[in-house]
Amino acid sequence: RPVTPAAADGPPRVIVIGLLSGTSVDAIDVAAAEFAFGADGVLTVRPLGDATHPWPARLRERILAALPPAVLPIGEVCALDTEIGQVFGEVAASAARTLAGGRADLVASLGQTVFHDVRDGVCHGTLQLGQPAWIAEATGLPVVSDLRATDVAAGGHGAPLAGTLDALWLAGDNRATRPLAAGALDEPGDGARVALNLGGIANVTVVRPGRPLLAFDTGPANCLLDVAAARVTSGARTCDLDGELALAGTARADLLAVLLDEPYFALPPPRSCGRELFSAAYLDRALAAVAPVSGPDLLATLTEFTALTVAGALAPYRPTEVVLSGGGARNPALVDALRRALPGPLYATSAAHGLPEDAKEALLVALLGALTWHHLPGTVPSATGARRPTVLGRITPARGTPPTAPAPTSLRIVRGR
Repeated sequence: RPVTPAAADGPPRVIVIGLLSGTSVDAIDVAAAEFAFGADGVLTVRPLGDATHPWPARLRERILAALPPAVLPIGEVCALDTEIGQVFGEVAASAARTLAGGRADLVASLGQTVFHDVRDGVCHGTLQLGQPAWIAEATGLPVVSDLRATDVAAGGHGAPLAGTLDALWLAGDNRATRPLAAGALDEPGDGARVALNLGGIANVTVVRPGRPLLAFDTGPANCLLDVAAARVTSGARTCDLDGELALAGTARADLLAVLLDEPYFALPPPRSCGRELFSAAYLDRALAAVAPVSGPDLLATLTEFTALTVAGALAPYRPTEVVLSGGGARNPALVDALRRALPGPLYATSAAHGLPEDAKEALLVALLGALTWHHLPGTVPSATGARRPTVLGRITPARGTPPTAPAPTSLRIVRGR
């Protein structure tokens, strides 16, 4: 297969469309970017644009219904793989036209995670739906997909993959140009810089001078908040917009204690989790152990729960800066709770470092696709727990890719060696 050649006057370049749907299943995020691989080891990224596309309502309901602990007929799994792939194809084709100006070389798709099988601290497998053949057919471009499985096969968790981007991004002198709020910087820590993505699950990357990179899932961020918001509002809301419900309530100490009594939070990194553990059933078991909880108090408690688990995971590294991205970065109740639980660091959004909060994950996927396209590893073993760095994913050829050998017209069998 061809690899994008170097321009006559510069390094190899590739324009990639990155797309994914996170564990919240709230929307499909897509971003386009141009990557230039410098001979000096500097990877230059030029974001070209990003967008968010809501899921078709009925398809979103079916995806949510497929998440653990659901048990699905294999026919529904096949149908979801097809229909998710078709919607991804529509989104990628639109992005190739409107964001990349028709100049995209490649699509990278993380897919929709529906199962992440972690038992006893070992990831035994992971499943993302969204058949890449539909994306290739819709766009006419090659597609890099199934980005987690190679790392899992090498003994890693296949998650979080954000450490690859964060290590390159935060290791340089890219200091925040604006803090999240005035007065956020107190006494400096040990020099650790942290990228914190508050999606359905909260994941962090810890970049420390002269020390191995760490990346791991701290626990839930928005996934339980979204479940609670939908329940409290009888389905009128899919999330606690601007933390409005949480700000009207008070955290319940008894419920917090039950929620925090989960062995996952004591595991050392690398570690990963998903809705297999932090499901609606997990919340129901906690609620069953305490007296009835009002809606606002429930949201306030879950917000505090997320803040405490993130803060507890980061406190040992005494970070000097925490860079926020994901939907939770726009939730003032969650950000305020986090700053109370972990005072000291400078809190900034990823936009202060050049990556929009809502587009960072899609740009990560685009980066992983660019690395795979150039046969470069997309993981850091200290972040995922793998035995070695791996080139991620598989490539679905573009529609109309020219052959590299003569077309056969008959078959001859030769016996022996």
